[in-house]
Amino acid sequence: MGETIKVAIITGAGTGIGKHSALALMREGYAVVLAGRREELLQNTANEGAPSGAPSLVVPTDVSDPVSVRTLFGKTKEAFGRLDLLFNNAGTGTPGVPLEELPLEQWKKAVDINLTGSFLCTQEAFKIMKDQEPRGGRIINNGSISAHAPRPNSAPYTATKHGITGLTKATSLDGRKYDIACGQIDIGNALTEMTARMSKGVPQADGSVAVEPTMDVEDVARAVVYMASLSLEANVQFMTLMATKMPVFGRG
Repeated sequence: MGETIKVAIITGAGTGIGKHSALALMREGYAVVLAGRREELLQNTANEGAPSGAPSLVVPTDVSDPVSVRTLFGKTKEAFGRLDLLFNNAGTGTPGVPLEELPLEQWKKAVDINLTGSFLCTQEAFKIMKDQEPRGGRIINNGSISAHAPRPNSAPYTATKHGITGLTKATSLDGRKYDIACGQIDIGNALTEMTARMSKGVPQADGSVAVEPTMDVEDVARAVVYMASLSLEANVQFMTLMATKMPVFGRG
């Protein structure tokens, strides 16, 4: 392994945005640690990225579990000796039921994975990045258009994504003294397994159901690579990347 290779951890790397971002980073020569709950899917990502020649490491991880997160970062440091990039991508939604009917357990699950999970990973990344040589690194948080505006019946997801914005700002501030940069990418309607339902119609704010346009997930992967490619003297603080014709802006 050459001394110049950069090391990235991607959470939720078995599917969707995490998988495509991991593959894009591997094509750029990153050593990528693939984290997520389902080992088989992580291994599929590793196998798909193998032709790039970049090393990868599969570490089954539950980001809501502090012990599991510590294990992830410990194995990363053991295997590669450093960490240059963390993409806090893992996330989950909740059933689309009226706010007043959502079980508390579903709320807690969303908070534990989407918000607490990102915090736990950020903590462990700080511990490695601040003490390595050369010092520092970059953290990218996967926000969402939901960090700006809610969909119907999405209180837990929307609240956690607004929380991610606060975490991004605090991480940016607290990371300065360690040369740790932190930015957020807010994604709207990238075509993945999670958004396949868009083609069948999704609830709108006025109570109607409408098909929504989507965009190629590879556009997201390229954006993540761009954010990661900057020197630590520069940072994309917030990027909104969405399908051009999404019905986000407007009244009605």
